Amino acid sequence: MTQQNDATHEQDMTLTNRQGHPITNNQNLRTVGNRGPATLENYDFLEKMSHFDRERVPERVVHARGAGAHGYFETYGVVGNEPISKYTRAKVFQDKGKKTPVFVRFSTVIHGGHSPETLRDPRGFAVKFYTEDGNWDLVGNNLKIFFIRDALKFPDMIHAFKPDPITNIQNVERFFDFCASSPETFHMVTFVYSPWGIPANYRMMQGSGVNTYKWVNSEGKAVLVKYHWEPLQGIKNLTQKEAEEIQQKNFNHATQDLYDAIERGDFPEWELHVQIMEDGSHPELDFDPLDDTKLWPNDQFPWYPVGKMVLNKNPEDYFAEVEQATFGTGVLVDGLDFSDDKMLQGRTFSYSDTQRHRVGANYLQLPINAPKKRVATNQHGGQMMYKRDLAPGQNPHINYEPSMLNGLKEATQAGKEYTPYIEGNLVRESIDRQSNTKQAGETYRNFEQWEREELLKNLIRDLSVCHEDIQNVMIALAQEADEEYGRLLKEGLHNAKKDSSASKPLGNINGDQAPQDAMNKGHDAEPY
Repeated sequence: MTQQNDATHEQDMTLTNRQGHPITNNQNLRTVGNRGPATLENYDFLEKMSHFDRERVPERVVHARGAGAHGYFETYGVVGNEPISKYTRAKVFQDKGKKTPVFVRFSTVIHGGHSPETLRDPRGFAVKFYTEDGNWDLVGNNLKIFFIRDALKFPDMIHAFKPDPITNIQNVERFFDFCASSPETFHMVTFVYSPWGIPANYRMMQGSGVNTYKWVNSEGKAVLVKYHWEPLQGIKNLTQKEAEEIQQKNFNHATQDLYDAIERGDFPEWELHVQIMEDGSHPELDFDPLDDTKLWPNDQFPWYPVGKMVLNKNPEDYFAEVEQATFGTGVLVDGLDFSDDKMLQGRTFSYSDTQRHRVGANYLQLPINAPKKRVATNQHGGQMMYKRDLAPGQNPHINYEPSMLNGLKEATQAGKEYTPYIEGNLVRESIDRQSNTKQAGETYRNFEQWEREELLKNLIRDLSVCHEDIQNVMIALAQEADEEYGRLLKEGLHNAKKDSSASKPLGNINGDQAPQDAMNKGHDAEPY
């Protein structure tokens, strides 16, 4: 029933300010005469404009451009023919058919919040599970590996891939300067410069946890685990030419595709697969299982389907849900644990730290980030706090633990605690088994012919404008990976034109000609 206040004629749809004051004139400032000047006491204007000035939280340093959706995860309750409880006690995976609410954010990595979704770039694939034990965030990318294996290098990598600090334009020579100087990147470069570097949309791309995690069972025994999301819609990628043709028409195409599909009831689905390995260093392998630049061969470590995810609801407000959604690799529930993966351990600090900077100290009180279960903490204060996490009947004077005065108490351990044995000197060293190019060669040979041709075309186009030293290193890495790969790259660079600029997005076709084209094609106009 519509409520009405006789004094103000206020109704349910009456515009107010944040103080609850009804707005009677939203068209005009209060001025001296109708021509001005304005007066300082324009409270409604000041409130409206000062909030508008703050409508954007600081943009994510990486993964700024994103789209998201709500849905659910349904567990199969098994790993192969065995109950999943053999490997993990995490409740989210028990009891076949159980559904857990999720929110997923897809993203591009390097460029800003309104950059084209057709750019050559990894894609983020972050899933928040609202489990009965609290939130679990599975934060990953579409590609199953990464450029580097040590988190200390992450800021340098992103600086090299981001726009030049002087021109504010991405520069392919800066990209390849870092990659040639960091040979472990070569496998990822092979993927990114192939059609796999431009997924056709978010619905038809894979996802991966990238990092190595652990599962822990009720006896406190652990195994290493890798996560893989497989789209049941199939997988589609784009060539550079196709991507640029789409960008001419719509640079929001992937966001629109996801939104429109859900609106029409064509709900996208992914099956979650895991690879499992006994905990340990596995000296029999020619790579370290904790190395994020490596794939675990599926002939040695099979993929097991453990559940399915369905996205069936679009956000009601982009900012409140997609932009303010926060994820962290450290957000695990009982039965899930960290491995010693150096990238994972570095990310675990970085993600939560950046959320507190970007969204605020109380970002976990926002509905999109808050767990869908009871919360009781001794944390309080900080910007934008709007409630204390009190338990029913808790003594509000007691914001510490332990206490005998009706404060919060520790939980009982659900299963045997996982206690890995750790021994060794504290060192600053790379892992032993680096094998920087072997899997890149395998990936190259596994590509279809058109994918290999597209990879070489894109690499040659960008490397041709790079310093000769950079070219020589990249050729050597390609030769080490695969004879044909190296030979064709070397021949292509020898024959390539070298009169273009390095200031352009990765793989871009003749983008450096655009400023001159704009001047040549521009139509003269007289001043007015």
